[in-house]
Amino acid sequence: MNIILLGPPGAGKGTQAAKLVESRNMVQLSTGDMLRAAKTSGTEMGKMVAAVMDRGDLVTDEIVIGLIREQLEAGGDHGGFIFDGFPRTLPQADALGALLDEMGQTLDHVIELEVNDEILVDRILGRAAEAVAAGGTARADDNAESLKVRLMAYYKQTSPLIGYYYAKGDLISVDGLGTMEEVEASIAGVLG
Repeated sequence: MNIILLGPPGAGKGTQAAKLVESRNMVQLSTGDMLRAAKTSGTEMGKMVAAVMDRGDLVTDEIVIGLIREQLEAGGDHGGFIFDGFPRTLPQADALGALLDEMGQTLDHVIELEVNDEILVDRILGRAAEAVAAGGTARADDNAESLKVRLMAYYKQTSPLIGYYYAKGDLISVDGLGTMEEVEASIAGVLG
């Protein structure tokens, strides 16, 4: 089973992906993690990624699709893939769909974690305050200004995917504002 989790920053995608990895033996394909691993791998693809990142340039969609292809080709005994941080744009969604078709795989579900922006901001600021109160440090981007920038980028680039996948009949929306367990149960209900 291959799925995408969609939702704005702080909606809980990473938390729910980790739960799916644990409960369903799925593989979380995090774009950032894949790029960092590729950069140090020494493979041809890794050398290309390292050169781009070392120049401070953005990694192209073609490179990210190449990394995803490597993961899909690696196979293994698992319950499928969770695409995390990809696709973010309509061209990326088309490229992912073409790759899955080419490899004889399907995208089984696109799950949108629906959240209210005001509550989301409160959640992120609360997360930062809890981290500091526990003696840790808050994420550098867990503040109101950074969150507004991240939300604007999400609405400009990524939110069009909601309509795209809805039109394809792949989108299921779940309430992302429940407890972690409630959201997990809603996602489990979608996945069957």
